[in-house]
Amino acid sequence: MAILCRLLRIRPATSYTIRTFCSPSSPPSSPEIGAIYPSLASKKTSDGRNVQWVFLGCPGVGKGTYASRLSKLLGVPHIATGDLVRDELNTKGPLASQLSEIVNQGKLVSDHFIINLLSKRVEAGEAKGESGFILDGFPRTIRQAEILEGVTNIDLVINLKLREEALLAKCLGRRTCSQCGGNYNIACIDIKADNENPAMFMPPLLPPPHCASKLITRSDDTEQVVKERLRIYNEKSRPVEEFYRKQGKLLEFDLPGGISESWTKLLQLLNLDDHEDKRSAAA
Repeated sequence: MAILCRLLRIRPATSYTIRTFCSPSSPPSSPEIGAIYPSLASKKTSDGRNVQWVFLGCPGVGKGTYASRLSKLLGVPHIATGDLVRDELNTKGPLASQLSEIVNQGKLVSDHFIINLLSKRVEAGEAKGESGFILDGFPRTIRQAEILEGVTNIDLVINLKLREEALLAKCLGRRTCSQCGGNYNIACIDIKADNENPAMFMPPLLPPPHCASKLITRSDDTEQVVKERLRIYNEKSRPVEEFYRKQGKLLEFDLPGGISESWTKLLQLLNLDDHEDKRSAAA
C-alpha cells in the first residue's frame, strides 16, 4: 500500500480488470432485503483473503457506526480517514493548523495528504498482521477511487443513504465525551410520513450519567459547515457512487430509522444475520 503515495503522481489507466463481489450475472443496483449473494456471509473472499469493503455516504450519515460494527463482526480492521485526520490534528504538528482551517470550513482534505495518512495506517496494520479492511471516508473523489482501484481489489461498496433533513439534524446533534471519547447523539428525529417518504424515527443515543456533563461538540458540526460538506459531497463524491455502480460493486442502503432497526436490516441485506446470531451465541 506504500505505492499509494507514488500513484498520486501517476494517472491510472482508465480501464481495469475488475473482480466484482457478485456472481457472473450482475446484481441489481439496489437489491431487496436478503437478496445479496450467500458468498458475502463469510469474511473470506473466494481467493482466501479477508474482505476489502468501502463505506460511502454523506458526512454524518453513520458510516463510522456501521463500519465499526461490521469490523468487529467480521474481524477486519475499520480504517476511518476522518479519524486519521483528527489524530493528525491532535499531534499539533506543522500541518495541523493548515489542516484545521480546511476541516473547520467543511472542505475536502487534499488527495496527497489523505493518501499519505492512509498509507501509513495500512502499513502499520500490516506490520501487526492485519488482513483486509473496511474503509470509511475514502475514496471521496473519482481520483481517489482510481488510485485505490489501481492498487487493490475492492469487493463491495456500501452506500448509506439518509434524507437530508434527518441528516442535518443528526449532524447537529453529535456529541463526544471529552473524557472517554465516546460518541453520542442528542437529536431525537421524528419525521412524519408524506406522499413520497415513509415516517422515520431515530431516537437519541444518550450518554451514561457519568459522561452527560462532559459532552462537547465538534468544531465543524455547525449548520453552515454541515451544509457546505453536503454541497461538496454532492459535487465531488456523488460521481464516486456511479464509478462503483458501473462496476457492479455498489450496494445502496436507505437507513430506515435508528441504529437498532438499521443494523438488523443491513445484516439481512448483507446476508450476515445468521453470522451475527452465531457470534452472539458464542459470546
